[in-house]
Amino acid sequence: MNFNFSPSTKRAITGALIAMAILGAGNFMLGELSGYEAKTLIRHSVSGINTLCNTIVLASATILALLLTVLSLSSGTENRLKKEHYEHIMQIAKFDTWVLIGALSTFLLFNLPITESENVPTNWFTIVYYASLGMTSIMSAALIVVVIMLYNTVVSMIKIIGLGQEDHPLMDDKEKEELEEDLKDE
Repeated sequence: MNFNFSPSTKRAITGALIAMAILGAGNFMLGELSGYEAKTLIRHSVSGINTLCNTIVLASATILALLLTVLSLSSGTENRLKKEHYEHIMQIAKFDTWVLIGALSTFLLFNLPITESENVPTNWFTIVYYASLGMTSIMSAALIVVVIMLYNTVVSMIKIIGLGQEDHPLMDDKEKEELEEDLKDE
């Protein structure tokens, strides 16, 4: 997997890490739980986790569809865009797909009736509870990364297509240089 992130992607990841740290701090403030307390909290939080997972799956699928629209706009523009623009879109699609898979896997995992089982040791519920907090924090942060990356792409497209910015870093200058050479030759 290619980890050469653009500056805008690095900013998106930084924003998500900050959000995850805030969520982690909130979880840390809960303090240490006993197995029985964790079992009770798991019972009460499963519906919220399911809702979060469903929301993330829906958002991720919608974002993948929106990326097709971005590609359509990109290819339909009069201005030629650099390879980096398409690599950025591909990066968003890959990351978004992993978020979708993670959310769906978490949804399936937390639909197992673990709190109803008599064979699970009580101390395991603490581990499961903190794992659920960690997984939901990571998934939420990952969706934040995808949304910020998509935002950066949309802003670039608006600047290039809508506002006609000709000196944008994602604009390919080769076509412009060829046109200027043709005009000089005439």
